[in-house]
Amino acid sequence: MTAAPPDLEAFRLMQAGRLPEALVLAERAIAGKSACTSTHGLLATILVRLGRVSEADLLIENAARLEPVSADACDALAYVSLHLGRHERANALYRRATELAPGTGRHWYNLASSERSFGRLAEAEAACDRAVALDDREYRSYLLRSELRVQRPEANHVAELRQALSRPGLEDRARVFLGYALGKELDDLRQFDAAFRWFSEAAGTRRRHLAYDVGSDEHKLRRIAQAFPGTAPPPGGATEDSRRFIFIVGLPRSGTTLLERILTNLPGVHSNGETEHFASALLGASFSRDGSASGAHRDVFERAAAADPAVVAARYANFAAGERRDGFIVEKLPMNYLYLGAIRRALPRARLLLVSRAPLDSCFAMYRTLFGAAYPFSYDFEDLARYYAAYHRLMAHWRAVLGESIHEVCYEALVRDPVGTASAAARFCGLAWNNDAIAIESNSAVSLTASAAQVRRPIYGTSSGRWRHYHTHLAPLIEGLRRRQIRLPDGA
Repeated sequence: MTAAPPDLEAFRLMQAGRLPEALVLAERAIAGKSACTSTHGLLATILVRLGRVSEADLLIENAARLEPVSADACDALAYVSLHLGRHERANALYRRATELAPGTGRHWYNLASSERSFGRLAEAEAACDRAVALDDREYRSYLLRSELRVQRPEANHVAELRQALSRPGLEDRARVFLGYALGKELDDLRQFDAAFRWFSEAAGTRRRHLAYDVGSDEHKLRRIAQAFPGTAPPPGGATEDSRRFIFIVGLPRSGTTLLERILTNLPGVHSNGETEHFASALLGASFSRDGSASGAHRDVFERAAAADPAVVAARYANFAAGERRDGFIVEKLPMNYLYLGAIRRALPRARLLLVSRAPLDSCFAMYRTLFGAAYPFSYDFEDLARYYAAYHRLMAHWRAVLGESIHEVCYEALVRDPVGTASAAARFCGLAWNNDAIAIESNSAVSLTASAAQVRRPIYGTSSGRWRHYHTHLAPLIEGLRRRQIRLPDGA
């Protein structure tokens, strides 16, 4: 039997979690290469997974100077660069991929996504147009293009999207992307009944392909509260100065990105974006301490609660701060709300900002958004009602045990009075306030969130009360929330 080429075997070993073996083969595969290949990206990925981030970064920097053998080689390096936070380099590599393979739609989609992250929305739309023109099955590009701007009666893609959705034998994946795109554009055009039809069809199609039981999440959120009934700091005090870390948490689409953009407009404030730094630190510390037989009977929640706070703090600081020795660091992963107790225990002086939004606006904003692998509860009204209630209970628990350690920011107040609301959050975090911070459209930092295009506009409040346009259609959601004692506004 012929042995597999070393690059393919390295990929197989990486997928199997056998990283040291994969590393040897990937290094062998690029040895002596005078051109950049996709294997350079594979090797960089393996190094990142091994925690050797600086080596991965240097490898990509050197490989990017070589002549690429293909557009895929550039694409692979760009992908890892993106995850290392090297956005300018990723953008240049994605652009190079389109130059090497100008007839390949997916390379134009990747460039469009990168352009959007920098706020270059016209360039992103042009790249989406190119992707769709080259490949009418590049369905991601249709949705990305629809999200880049508010569609107008004289400038939209509704007819094109309807035609695409009418193709015979259209696969479900296409129906999801195209349906969300058409729903979004019809919503922009205030054709709310028609918009809901497509949101509903796309969400239902997405839900049918998910192996998800909301009961498992309800159990998880209950166990977190049980495992963290209190959050006393470690005896002897914290070893890590945690005053510089700011965690912005809340449900997705609740305004966390808006608050992040305001705070990072202040001097000395840097955001890591939506990373899993804290979860990775907590998980690593949990298993390093409980890897013995004595801890084998504990579930993941008990192990997390038993993790050494000093170890968690040190691991987190290494991930989050790296070589950055000064300034404030924002972590804006919405689902860090799961870890507020653990964050408080490991980083007792970290600032915790909880962004809340009115329940119906919050739930409907999630329902009308196509996420990646996260938030599987968002595609069905019953799932949404059950998860929201479980989240509501967990937040009540955190308020009870954390008290004044949490500063709550109301989304509706933030868009109505951004100076007053955001300045209070800044003071809580120990930041020097400047009224110019609310000019989020002037914030040039990269944004990779679902709000990446919206945050390039001045603050607006037109999303508050959006659910009222869909009142009749939201009846099952309203009933589901009411059954679970969620307080709803008059007229719901």
